[in-house]
Parts: sequence; structure tokens; C-alpha cells
Amino acid sequence: MCGIAGQIGGDVRPLLPVFEDMRGSLSRRGPDQRGMAVFDAAALIHARLSVMDPENGRQPMRYGTYTIIYNGEIYNTPELRRELAALGHTFENRSDTEVLLHAFAQWGEAAVDKLNGIYAFAVWDEKLGRLFLCRDRMGVKPLFYARRRGALIFASELKALLRHPWVEPEVTREGLAQVLLLGPGRVPGSGVFKDVFELLPGECGFYEPGTDTLTLRRYWRLRDAPCTDTFPEAAEKVRYLVTDAITRQLVSDVPLCTFLSGGLDSSLISAVADGEYTAAGRKLDTVSVDYLNNAKYFKASKFQPNSDPEFIKIMADFLNGHHHLITLDTPELVRALYDAVEARDLPGMADVDSSLLLFCREIKKLATVAVSGECADEIFGGYPWYRDPTVREREGFPWAQSTAYRASFIKDGVLDVDPAEFVDHYYRKTCRESDILPGTDPLETRMKQMMNLNVDWFMQTLLDRKDRMSMWSSLEVRVPFCDHRVAEYLYTVPWEYKDHDGYEKGLLREAMRGVLPDRVLWRKKSPYPKTHNPAYLAAVNRELEAVIADKTQPLHEIVREDALRELMVSDRAIPWYGQLMTTPQTVAWFLQLNHWLRTYKVKIL
Repeated sequence: MCGIAGQIGGDVRPLLPVFEDMRGSLSRRGPDQRGMAVFDAAALIHARLSVMDPENGRQPMRYGTYTIIYNGEIYNTPELRRELAALGHTFENRSDTEVLLHAFAQWGEAAVDKLNGIYAFAVWDEKLGRLFLCRDRMGVKPLFYARRRGALIFASELKALLRHPWVEPEVTREGLAQVLLLGPGRVPGSGVFKDVFELLPGECGFYEPGTDTLTLRRYWRLRDAPCTDTFPEAAEKVRYLVTDAITRQLVSDVPLCTFLSGGLDSSLISAVADGEYTAAGRKLDTVSVDYLNNAKYFKASKFQPNSDPEFIKIMADFLNGHHHLITLDTPELVRALYDAVEARDLPGMADVDSSLLLFCREIKKLATVAVSGECADEIFGGYPWYRDPTVREREGFPWAQSTAYRASFIKDGVLDVDPAEFVDHYYRKTCRESDILPGTDPLETRMKQMMNLNVDWFMQTLLDRKDRMSMWSSLEVRVPFCDHRVAEYLYTVPWEYKDHDGYEKGLLREAMRGVLPDRVLWRKKSPYPKTHNPAYLAAVNRELEAVIADKTQPLHEIVREDALRELMVSDRAIPWYGQLMTTPQTVAWFLQLNHWLRTYKVKIL
């Protein structure tokens, strides 16, 4: 993966030191090579992490009048290369960047309809004097932008935009409401900071500096269609799609490994990858995470019915590769809370973020590419809120049924919105915009709304987490379940198929029979592991107590001290966000909020 940034419009040459600074802020995303192309009214900036054809895939890359900067991987590169070669194109290297550039030269914006991959890219057309921007269908790779002084400024991460003197760390009351009431989620397309936006998943368009015109369109989104497949036919199709997605994403010219939690999703990926590696006479590296003394303190819950080590061992014995265990301890988890904010540029998922950041830091010592089971739950209906009729019929985001509780922390006068109405507006908007065929029965209608809510909101939070925490250590993480073909098909499949035999992700389990040991194939869902050590709560409580004692800390401007003190002695069962953010993580989230306000010098308007 890489980092991209740029400015289109205005006199760019006096801003070269600024562009160098922006590129420097993206060096963790791309430590291997640095590039910049400057034109009369355009500057394109690139920081490269070399994965495919390290010697020759340098960027910005030029072909004819087109110059591209690109972050991502195109998984159907071989097919596109053959198709373009048949049309007369010749290639100088093996990189997917060159294929993508030639595809745009050949088909223009229609090229995006041919892509299978994760990507954010920009193409400057020197002849027409305009920029094309594009983001992948599922939103795996980020792309933020701001319009200032008749110019468009864009970047892979918010931190790079904020290095530009025209983009200030200002947050409106609406942006603050997002952080306090929806965080760590964000409104789709919002960059939280004032007049900073993010290209939506499956969005592309042109910017013309001469008229300061930005024209965007959605080239892809989930669309409903009749499903005439029987259950066996659906299972066969799912097996093909999932296996093909995993196999495509194993291509790499640098060392690759897979995450392995012992759960269904990462185990499937590891098993398919292991088969490919074994057939090629190679050994696959798999990597797991655990926490010091976690077995001692683990308590089964509705969301975490069992711990991972037993199932990891089953899989490690089943596979033919090399397994690696990374163990994290409480002090480093607490310290990394602040790095996680600076990786995400916003308050995040507390130690759910910081543990992944530390995990990826250790994985980087082993590999440059990792493959993860993220996003299967959103697409196959794996979360508890899909399957609990009481929860799924309740109005509101099912992973954050806590608006009133959140609002109780906020000082009077800080927000100028009604918290319940603010959250409800975005919830209803997503439900209303879900594409559902006329005549669909109420249960199927609700389940399609649920999938859209999860894909547009919860999944985006997890993809943000995966991208920023991994790229902090220059590690590329791929997510095969985010293959758009899988999502397209599963959106049309009846809920009874997904819930086959009353199992979460029952269709996926049935489709992949024989790939895994039965104990793993039918293991009840357990989320990403978190620490259960009471020392963690004690540590974050001490940190928060220090913040409370220092009246100069910015948290005091927006949060009630009495509510924070009550939080530190509470044991609240309803999570702040998702399944994992209970009391210790909520305390840590406020630490992250304070660090963000202070470090980014956030000005609330």
C-alpha cells in the first residue's frame, strides 16, 4: 500500500515545501520510495510501500498525457493486462499501477467498472487539465479532500491534509456531535473537520480547476435483485466466490502471512492460503495475538462465549505452515492508545485499536502483507444484532444503542443538536436509501436494511481501524471478504440461507464444509480478542484521573467531570460501541478524545 496526496488548482510551485511536509506525514504508509510530479496547476505526491514489482512500480507514473498516483491493489490485474495487450498496449513492468494507468487511458472513467480490488487513486490529465479521483467499491482504502481558495487538496489521511496551511483543525458543532454521539463511527463522506470530506465507497469523479468544479458520482453500491438460486446452488456459488477472492489476494512479491484467531473467518482464509502455499512447495506464516494472563481473567459472555487459544492450536496443527504467537501486555496497550489516535487522526476504538496497532507492529517484522478475515460478519450476517429479533427490530444503530448514555457525559451548551434526533436522522437516512425490490416481505426488508447499516457504518469503522493501525507500521492488510462480488451476491440472498440451521453465517459454514476441522467450522462466533486483565482498567483509570486533576486539559471543556468519575467505578453491561467497548474501553476512549483535542489543537467553532 501507499500514501497519496496532492493539490489541483492555484499556483502550486510556491507550496513545494508544504507538499514535502504532506508527503513526510504519509511516510509510514509508504516508507520505500518517495515521488512527486509538479505541473502548472497540479502537484501529485506519492509515498510508496513496495509490494508488487518493487524495482519498477515507482510513482507518480506517466503514460501519454496521464499521470497517476495510486494506493491499493488490483486483484484482477492479469485479466486486465491480457485485455489491454489485445488492444495494442505494451507494458514495461509487472506492477498493477501500470495496468491501472493504461486501463484509464483506454477506457477513461469506465475503467472503474472493470476493477476488482482495494484502491484510491488520482489521475491528472495534462491535456484536458482535469483530475480524476476514485475510491474502491467497499471503502477499504481512504481518500479525503478539502476545497480551499479555488483549489482541491486531497490525501490518503487527514494528517496530510492538516499539514496544508489552508486546512485548519477546526471542528463545527456538527462535527463534534459526530465524535461524541457516533464515534468512533463517522457520517459517510465526512472527514469530521470543517469542510473536509471523504470520497464515498464506490465514488469517483472529476475536478476541473479552471472552474473549481468537482463532479462526483457513485459508480457502485449494493443493489437488490431476485435470487433464484436454491440453497445448494447458493452454497456452491459462495464457496467459489470466497475461495477465488482469497486466492487472488495471495499475490505478492514480498513476504505474506495471514491473521489466525481460531475463528471461522481467519481460519478459512488461512486454510485456503495454506493449500495454495503447500501446492507451490512453500510454508505459510500464520499469526495470532493474545494478552498476558488473559486465560486467568477471561470470563465468557454473550459476545465472547469462549477464548481463542484452544482453537488456534487446532488450526496450527491442521495447517502445514509456521505459526507465530504475539503476546501483548497492559502497559504497552495503554501507551499505544495515543499512537492509535495519531494513526486514525480521530478518537477510535480504544484498546481495540491500540492492540491491533501493536499486533501489526510485530507482524511487520515477519511480513509486509497480511490477509485478514475482516468484514465477513457484516456481509454474511454474523453479528448478534442480526440474529436477535429484539435488537434488530429496535430503531437505531444496533451496535450503539447508547445515545442517551453518551449524551449524559456532555456539558450543557456544547452541542446545538438534539442527540436522539441527530443519531436518528442518519439511521433513518441509511434505511430509506437501501435498495430493496418492491414487494419484499418485512423480514427480508429489515435484513437488507441491516446489511446496509452495517456495510455503510460499522464496517467502515473497522476498515478505518484496519487500514490506519496496519499502515502505522507499513503493513498492508488485505480483506478478501470485502470482495465486491461477495457483497453483491450476499445482498440478494434470502436471510434464511444466511441463517441456515440457526447458525450465524450458516451459509458460509455450509459452503466451506471440508475446508476446516469441524470444531472450528462450527465454532460460535467470537470477536477480535481483547484484554480481560483488571490491571488494564486500573491503568486507564489512573490515566483518566490525571486528566481530570489537570484543569487545563481540553476534555474539561466538553465533558462533565462527575460523569467521568462515575464511569470509572461503573460496570456497565451495554457496550459504548460494538461488542467490545465496555467500561475499560469507554474510559480509554475518553483518554483518546482528550489526546486528540490536545495534540491536534482542535478548535471547536
